[in-house]
Amino acid sequence: MIGAYSGWLIGAALLLALISLITAIRNRPMGIVLLAGLALIEVALLVQAGLAVTRLSDLEQETATFVGYLAGTVVIPPAAVWWGKAERTRWGPGVIAVAGFTVAVMTGRLLQLWNGTA
Repeated sequence: MIGAYSGWLIGAALLLALISLITAIRNRPMGIVLLAGLALIEVALLVQAGLAVTRLSDLEQETATFVGYLAGTVVIPPAAVWWGKAERTRWGPGVIAVAGFTVAVMTGRLLQLWNGTA
């Protein structure tokens, strides 16, 4: 995994979480900005997954845990879109805020597993 790419991804996910939280506090439903943010995060996660899978043989320990986190991060944004569109109250953006925070934490954990520091 590329540390700078993962750092950018963590920052983007946290920014999406912040924007979603502000939208939820303002009592607004999910809009096009949040959908575009989730789409951008999903594309970035798919690129990261592709890069990680091609270099999976370089990982010396906890391969199953790494693959589990990798698969989990890819599933979160589509689930957030589905749930956010279904919930037309402030809780739709609230779900997206939780999803953005979760993606950031899981990406950080992936980076720790890749570097062997955890």
